Amino acid sequence: MKVQRDKLKAYKKRIQVVLDREHEIARECLRNDQKDKALLALRKRKFQEQLLSKTDKQLEALEQLTSNVEFALIQKDVLYGLQQGNTVLKQIEKEMSLEKAEKIMGDTEDAIAYQKQLDEIITRNMSNEDQDAVDEEFELMLREAKAEQRVQQGLPPEGVPAMPNAPNSEPVSSLVEPTEEEKELKAKTKARERKQQLLAA
Repeated sequence: MKVQRDKLKAYKKRIQVVLDREHEIARECLRNDQKDKALLALRKRKFQEQLLSKTDKQLEALEQLTSNVEFALIQKDVLYGLQQGNTVLKQIEKEMSLEKAEKIMGDTEDAIAYQKQLDEIITRNMSNEDQDAVDEEFELMLREAKAEQRVQQGLPPEGVPAMPNAPNSEPVSSLVEPTEEEKELKAKTKARERKQQLLAA
């Protein structure tokens, strides 16, 4: 239908060119005092205008028909989409029924009760030493997990002191001229060390 519509539009353009030309021919004929030819050109023009009018009506009808068909196709797609959505909703409803949700909750409660029961049985049958060993192992695992978590966070492991911040000022020279007493003490210490080395040799 779109092809036919496009053809009709092209035909309309061609007829409009012919109409304009017929009008020019009629004027030329009148200038040349050819009234019969001018009248014929105007009649042709009128006939072409009628064809153009019919073409316009056909084009409008075709566009309306195309619009109706497109709308019907859209309605069909929407209806199909609604049907598919309804089917999916029914499947979801079937999968997520209240009974299934209650069963899952019941299974969870049963699992918790079973776990508690198992814990009580195991605890009753363990000696105090075994229980202490389990507690120690659990504490060790907790410390390791905490240490691993600190490392992942970029913190030093627990018990390791944090590094001090680097100084942000220029170091002050600690080279202070020794006093006379310090010089004498240093000289005496060196002399003793030399004496001991000589005696040892």
